[in-house]
Amino acid sequence: MGRRGPPGLSLAERADMWCRWKAGYHVREIARAFGRDHGSIRSLLAQRGGIVPSVRTRASLALTLVEREDNSRGIASGESGRSIADRIGRAASTVSREISRHGGRGASRANNADSVAWESGLRPKSCLLALNGKLRNIVASKLALDWSPEQVAGWLNFQYPDDESMRVSHETIYRSLFIQARGVLKRELIGHLRSKRTMRHSRKAGTHGESRGQIPDAVSIRDRPAEIEDRAVPGHWEGDLISGTKNSHIVTLVERQSRYTALVKVANKETATVVAALTRQIRRLPTSLRRSLTWDRGHEMAKHKLFTVATNVKVYFCDPSSPWQRGSNENTNGLLRQYFPKGTDLSGYTQVDLDKVALRLNQRPRETLGFQTPAVKLRASVALTH
Repeated sequence: MGRRGPPGLSLAERADMWCRWKAGYHVREIARAFGRDHGSIRSLLAQRGGIVPSVRTRASLALTLVEREDNSRGIASGESGRSIADRIGRAASTVSREISRHGGRGASRANNADSVAWESGLRPKSCLLALNGKLRNIVASKLALDWSPEQVAGWLNFQYPDDESMRVSHETIYRSLFIQARGVLKRELIGHLRSKRTMRHSRKAGTHGESRGQIPDAVSIRDRPAEIEDRAVPGHWEGDLISGTKNSHIVTLVERQSRYTALVKVANKETATVVAALTRQIRRLPTSLRRSLTWDRGHEMAKHKLFTVATNVKVYFCDPSSPWQRGSNENTNGLLRQYFPKGTDLSGYTQVDLDKVALRLNQRPRETLGFQTPAVKLRASVALTH
């Protein structure tokens, strides 16, 4: 009983794992707390789609262990079922079923009966969408049209005002998507959610240790000068990482005025590695193109102050969960997925390979530039500054 649940975790450890996840701790922090690999902890969380399981409690009508012990003693002394029921304050039928369910008077034992009853309560209960095929098909069809679970639930309330069997909460839809063990909604439908996440994250995520958002001495994007905001002069960059399989990453840099792109190979996303690679890249640029860098809240830029000292380039950080504040970079990252699809091992690309891809983008006409190319736009901008 004490080791039931995820392999290698006791009940107490499992409860602690979920408490930490709900509190917003990063997977790596949880893994360190238990001395485990972060991948194994992530897989355990993913089994429930990151949704914290409800704390198990006994139903008010279920017999307690103490009552079962009284029942067992009564049987041993030859007491009748009705007499036992009167003594423990239960219906005679409840005591009779309890005795029959656990092998009759000759086999019923309190501890064994209690364990069996607790185990049987673990059997999964069918959810609403599993029981109502019509409702399930409608929900799936709307999700496939990129509707959010909230939109689906609201539309059902409007469409079927007098039919409660055609109602479902958005929370039930989310749970049916994230907890695949339910076997109700196909996993592919997760791809139609705006976030594309396969696990639910705590609203408190980003408030502990390695979690995103904790950057020492970060200067907010709200403090950027107006010349950066209106793209008045060249030399202001937006940066990010795109990630692949096997913990592989590429640094992406986009110049805000011209949309000129630079790609930088990195061995990993440790802050020392990323900052060193960025420093080398920026130092290759003419002084007129070294003004500022805007980054998200990724921990890879925790040592941003070292970068600024080495390059004299100020770093500004976006608000948490606000990728649109680096719109040029986000759009470019989307274009780069044509060359680096999700699920690709990025470690196999050399810097020469990355330079070739960047050249392709920089020689591609862009509507936002009046169909000039980023390369031409950047050269013209630099020429004007001299």
